[in-house]
Amino acid sequence: MSDQDQDNPRRDFLRKSLTLIPVVTVASTGLGGSMLMATPEPAQAAPAPSAASDKPYEPTYFTAEEWAFINAAVAQLIPADEQGPGALEAGAPEYIDRQMNTPYASGALWFMQGPFNADAPPEMGWQSKLVPKEIYRLGIAATDAWSKAFNGKAFAAQDSATRDDMLRRLEAGGSEVSAHFAAVPPKMFFNLLLQNTKEGFFCDPIHGGNKGMVGWTMIGFPGARADFMDWVERNEQYPFPAVSIRGERA
Repeated sequence: MSDQDQDNPRRDFLRKSLTLIPVVTVASTGLGGSMLMATPEPAQAAPAPSAASDKPYEPTYFTAEEWAFINAAVAQLIPADEQGPGALEAGAPEYIDRQMNTPYASGALWFMQGPFNADAPPEMGWQSKLVPKEIYRLGIAATDAWSKAFNGKAFAAQDSATRDDMLRRLEAGGSEVSAHFAAVPPKMFFNLLLQNTKEGFFCDPIHGGNKGMVGWTMIGFPGARADFMDWVERNEQYPFPAVSIRGERA
């Protein structure tokens, strides 16, 4: 979906699907009641990046081949365009890799005993014996093997149009694709990848994604601001930049 007329609807969908976002209240933002009618803050120079921040992130869970897949896939799901950076630039791959080293990725937070029913409603909880880190490992291997069956190239080496087509077919989970995914259902893998990509684009930067708060800026979310409901009640655009949990400003 590299064409402009296809990218914009994808970003519009993200905006519409994130109109209600939980608010984290942080007292250290320093915006009390006396600030409610203040004028927008003047732009401030961003602090000089440290040497550590200039160093590319090194994955701790994904192999080099898996890391190439993750980077290529998130760039297709939320691409950079004239409206701003995409998931790759926002650090979604780092977010996903860091999540693989949490209890979430190993299923430690869920009831993991059967029976499992793939057709059960979402409120019935996780419905697979596979945990997220296993789904990624098996799903990436199956996708790359499927991709190489086309022309000998891994997913990350395919052109943008081919990658988009493959992701669409993973999402649909048809019988043709499922034949290449004996260990993990393709639709399950795609849904997890898409969900984690969106999380990496819109999470607080403390988790490794949403670098520069580009996701929040795109949808006008104020972040960890203590007071902004007055603008919501007046249906007015919030005039201040987003703030992260650490106090960083967009």
